[in-house]
Amino acid sequence: MSTSDLDFIRQQIRTVPDWPSAGVQFRDITPLLSSPKAFRVLIDQFVHRYFDARPTAIAGLDARGFIIGSVLAYELNIGFVPIRKKGKLPFTTVQESYELEYGSATVEIHTDAVGPQDRVVLIDDLIATGGTMLAGLRLLQRLGAEVIEGAAIVDLPELGGSDRIRAAGLPLHTLVSFEGH
Repeated sequence: MSTSDLDFIRQQIRTVPDWPSAGVQFRDITPLLSSPKAFRVLIDQFVHRYFDARPTAIAGLDARGFIIGSVLAYELNIGFVPIRKKGKLPFTTVQESYELEYGSATVEIHTDAVGPQDRVVLIDDLIATGGTMLAGLRLLQRLGAEVIEGAAIVDLPELGGSDRIRAAGLPLHTLVSFEGH
């Protein structure tokens, strides 16, 4: 992973001040996704990291984890597993709730999505408080899968999520970090 590639990725991420509320510095990855060159550089970072690790599936967290995760799964020639918000999957599911800054949320996975034979990379766009990724980890583990690593484009370390994820025993790989909220 070259520093110039990571600098390039970081430069493509737009900061939107005071969104969705005052004091928040929202890290918008949509410019990164809309540039063919930037998107390819981004996906290549993850492909090169996981090519030799030989995961059997990529699990993506709703919703931006789907974008990165499905392309990564395609490039690695493995399956993609969606972890969705409650009520969005049509088959039998297991669910996991987690706390948000204001309230709680629930994510689900199909009961037959992974099993004990699977080695999974769990991916999302950004790590803030870590609640979504930890809920995804618990779901995958309940189905017997080995989660070999969590991954995201952006880490917001001041919010403590990356520390919480590592403390839970999940190795975590992020490409860039931003200070502040």
